[in-house]
Formats: sequence, C-alpha cells, structure tokens
Amino acid sequence: MDVQVEAAVETTALGAADIQRILATLPHRYPFLMVDKIIGIEGDKKAVGIKNVSANEPHFQGHFPDNPVMPGVLILEGMAQTAGTICLLDRPEDGAPSLVYFMTIDKAKFRKPVLPGDVLEYHMTQMTKRRNMWWFRGEAKVDGQIVAEAEVGAMIARGERK
Repeated sequence: MDVQVEAAVETTALGAADIQRILATLPHRYPFLMVDKIIGIEGDKKAVGIKNVSANEPHFQGHFPDNPVMPGVLILEGMAQTAGTICLLDRPEDGAPSLVYFMTIDKAKFRKPVLPGDVLEYHMTQMTKRRNMWWFRGEAKVDGQIVAEAEVGAMIARGERK
C-alpha cells in the first residue's frame, strides 16, 4: 500500500523554483527582482510566485515614508516575472540565452494595499500561447484575499545576457 501511495504522490507532484533557480532563469536582480520563489509549477500553464514584502525595500523610502505601500506597478512586475520564469523553465535550453519582454497589461485592478510584512502570492494561469508569445491571467493575493489582478502578455526573445 505504501508503494501505491508514493507512486500517486510522484505523479501529482508540482514543480517549484527557489531563488537560485529564478536567478539562473531571469536577468532581474535586486532591487527589481519581485519574486522570491515559485511553487505549484505546472509547465508553462500555471504557478504561484511568492514575494516576502520587507520594510527595507528601497521603494518604501518614497512610497510613502510615513505610510509604506507597495507600488502597484511592482505587483504587476512580480506577476510578469512569475509568468516569465515558468515560460523560460518550460522551454528546452539550446545554448542561446532567452529574455522575456513585457508586451501588454490589460484589465489591471488594485483592490487593497500591500504593506511591509505581507506575503504576496502571484497566482498566474496561462490564457493562450502563440509561438514565442504568452498571455496570462494573474491574481495577487495576501492572506487569501485578492489585492490586485491583471492580464499580462509577454514574448520570449533571444538576447545577450551578461
């Protein structure tokens, strides 16, 4: 019976990417890396990115000094970085580096502020894919509550990463 249970767990196991794998995949670096890990990866179909929001992040110095709120555009960037990472991880590596470029942001809505100390989750689900272009629907959540949502599109291009 134990063998059958283990086999069932293996077939339903989802992928994950820790910070080292994300850094090896994306060109973004601190302070512009907006995702700390990615869990629940199902190929390039869906995943959940995790961002631990810290009070010492540079954008809180000016947004806003006495009432720190994470800028909405950075939440959207975290969504895009999560989606871009799973797209790149799902592609076979052929030696040439790939870069993900933001193409579109549609239907963006911000529901609640994201504050230092929050754990932000980017729930990304692929809507469609054509050649080297992907479109995702995303919901950013804190404690299970939607704080932002959007549809994002991106394309993968060959680039010279240094």
